[in-house]
Amino acid sequence: MRSYEKSRSLLAEAREVLAGGVASSLRASMRPVPLYAASAEGARVRDADGNEYIDYLLGYGPLILGHAPEAVTDAVHRAMRRGAAFGLQHEGEIALARLLADLLPCADKVAFSGSGTEAVMLALRLARAHTGRRRIVRFHGHYHGWSDAIFTAFPAADMRHAGQRTTARIPPGTAGQSAGALGDIFLLPWNDEAALESLLRADGADIAAVITEPVMCNSGCIRPKPGYLERMRSLTSELGIVMIMDEVITGFRLGPGGAHGRFGILPDLAVVGKALGGGFAVSAVAGRREIMDLIEDGTVGHLGTLNGNSAAMAAALATVGALSRNDGAAYARMEALMIRLAEGVRGLLALHGVRGVVNQIGPVFHLMFVEADEVSDFDTFQLRDSGAYGDFAERMLAEGVLLRPSGLWYISAAHGEADVDRTLDAADRALAGMKGTV
Repeated sequence: MRSYEKSRSLLAEAREVLAGGVASSLRASMRPVPLYAASAEGARVRDADGNEYIDYLLGYGPLILGHAPEAVTDAVHRAMRRGAAFGLQHEGEIALARLLADLLPCADKVAFSGSGTEAVMLALRLARAHTGRRRIVRFHGHYHGWSDAIFTAFPAADMRHAGQRTTARIPPGTAGQSAGALGDIFLLPWNDEAALESLLRADGADIAAVITEPVMCNSGCIRPKPGYLERMRSLTSELGIVMIMDEVITGFRLGPGGAHGRFGILPDLAVVGKALGGGFAVSAVAGRREIMDLIEDGTVGHLGTLNGNSAAMAAALATVGALSRNDGAAYARMEALMIRLAEGVRGLLALHGVRGVVNQIGPVFHLMFVEADEVSDFDTFQLRDSGAYGDFAERMLAEGVLLRPSGLWYISAAHGEADVDRTLDAADRALAGMKGTV
């Protein structure tokens, strides 16, 4: 029986001085208690009570090489000894920018920021400046950071009115957002070509950008329907609208060229983060020269005290370098492990008579307990039993497997066959214990 008493004690102590007791609101939902980490290495993390877990949370996505990979920690140590941040330029910025331009098909030039939220803000600003237009199209179930200009909540699972060209009913993502912040946003159902074309043809003259996740990772790991992204690309090109791919999750996770390299779709701008830094805070906007040059000529201001700091650049260079080695062999290995894990979980759902769906692409999948044979749209995703998944995740934690409470699983280059074996054994016991409850 695992004890979480030290984590409980630390949470109580933290709440005295740290708002909410956690540094990011999403972390507060972990059951039975938000864990406090003591150390981590490879695919394992240890909490303050001494419990060890196989980690599929992976820092909410960045740790694609696992915890404390030697290549990254050594590179960062060397950079730190030279100086963590200069407020000046340094060769590491050039090296990483050149590497990204070589790997990302859409990248003529790049600009660095510190988080996915910041990079999305820059991409939207570039799109508006480039087009002279103000409106942005985004989609139900996608996440583009928590800035006032793009952070929305989503209505209940009823998409009948989702295609309406109105912003009046778009709910903010949190209290405290500017009352008019979302007034420039159109919110559409994803994977619906007709809704997209109808809106773009009716209002395209005022639309600066369409921003999309290439895979709906945050809401079911749903793939684009055949031809959907291609149609989005052709429509935006025809109407002079900037197409932005938010690859904060998929960039350097689905392959060295991200999802747009994997799918063969060339956006005008792509945003990358998370896996780019291997656990260090760094993001980038990559895109067409004529758009990116709006920064160089001063049309668009791009600011940030720690942008391009030497530690982050070193971490990203080491991470992307390791992933690219041997023709990207790490990606093939991670994907093979994730396919085996996803198929194993599907088999266990069937074995125990539990209704559920596993959507997998590359080294990421989403597990949902839902009365459906497939989850291919946000409407169906909204019908999942979040409470049942919370129960499953808590049971897995007791078995020594750390999961994200939402159902999204990541795998890293540090995971191995034995980790998958142990995880499937744990899932077998967890699902057996849930019989009759889901």
